Amino acid sequence: MNLEQLLQYLNSGNPLTCGTEAYALMEHCTYEAMRLTAELNSAYHTPDEVRDFMRRITGREIDASFRLFPPFYTDFGKNIRLGKNVFINACCCFQDQGGIDVGDGALIGHRVTLATINHGLSPDERHIHHVAPIVIGENVWIGSGATLLPGVTVGDGAVVAAGAVVSKSVEAGSIVGGVPARFIRRAG
Repeated sequence: MNLEQLLQYLNSGNPLTCGTEAYALMEHCTYEAMRLTAELNSAYHTPDEVRDFMRRITGREIDASFRLFPPFYTDFGKNIRLGKNVFINACCCFQDQGGIDVGDGALIGHRVTLATINHGLSPDERHIHHVAPIVIGENVWIGSGATLLPGVTVGDGAVVAAGAVVSKSVEAGSIVGGVPARFIRRAG
């Protein structure tokens, strides 16, 4: 199995199970992501250098308008897609095996966690990793300390309040907050 096949496998929603070829390749990518993020987070880097780190972490071209304030953490890296004019603030954690798409103009606050993977609930199924994508639309603002869970889509122009735990998709143009996140009002 190569990386392209693994991404196709993951993006089809297939589970990752310890001991399989898919899991072994995912784990290999994990160690590469840990090495690259350790280098990114260990010293000052210019904006161009930060974008180059993200290009190597994701395996994709990164637009010149992208900005990131390290430290940044990811445990896979290869299933992140970033739009133009995206800003990611410090201390964010992207668990991207299920896929993370960030639309143009999105702002992601300090300490945001994007988690695309869950374990089986039964103790004898916890070695099975269930993945689902997170999709962040255009011009979305994710407030500091928010957590987005697997399978969530945040519609264009929406706002996720600081500290929210988002377990269900967010309608475009709305503001959500709380634990679990609930509709507060329309944005703008």
